[in-house]
Amino acid sequence: MIEEHGRVVAVEAGAVWVETQRTSTCSGCVAKNGCGQGLMDRLGVHERRGLVRALSRLNLQVGDVVVLGIQERVLLRGAILVYLFPLLMLLAASLVAAQFSLSEPWVVVAGLGGFLSSWLIVRLRSRRTVHDPGLQPVVLRALLAGPSCAQ
Repeated sequence: MIEEHGRVVAVEAGAVWVETQRTSTCSGCVAKNGCGQGLMDRLGVHERRGLVRALSRLNLQVGDVVVLGIQERVLLRGAILVYLFPLLMLLAASLVAAQFSLSEPWVVVAGLGGFLSSWLIVRLRSRRTVHDPGLQPVVLRALLAGPSCAQ
C-alpha cells in the first residue's frame, strides 16, 4: 500500500476531497542538475498542491489530516496503461506500416495514428472505471497532529 498525507478540504457521502502536497526526491538524486524535475523544483513549481477524491468510512471534517492509501498494483497498472501502452501502440503501428513498405512519412503518420488510438482507448477505459472502488484511493486513518507537509 502506497501512503500519502493530506488535509481534508471537502466532505461528501462516502468520500472526502483531500489536498496533498506534491513532493520530490531531488535532494537525494545524483542527477538532480541534469533532469527536468530538478529544474522545476528550483523554479518553485514543486509547491503546487493536488486534490484527490478518496473513499472514506471515517467521520471526518474539513481540516482533518489524514493518510491516504492506494494499492501498488493499481498504481503500476495505471502507469503501464498511461505510459507504456501508447508507446507500444506507436511502435507497433509504425512497424506494421514499415512491413507494408510504406514511405517514411506514412510510417510516421501510422505511428501517430497508433498513439492517438491508444489515447482514445485509455480515455474510454478511464471513463468506464472512474467509479470502480477497487481503483480509488482510500482514507486509511486520521492523524491527530499532521506533518508539516500537509499544512
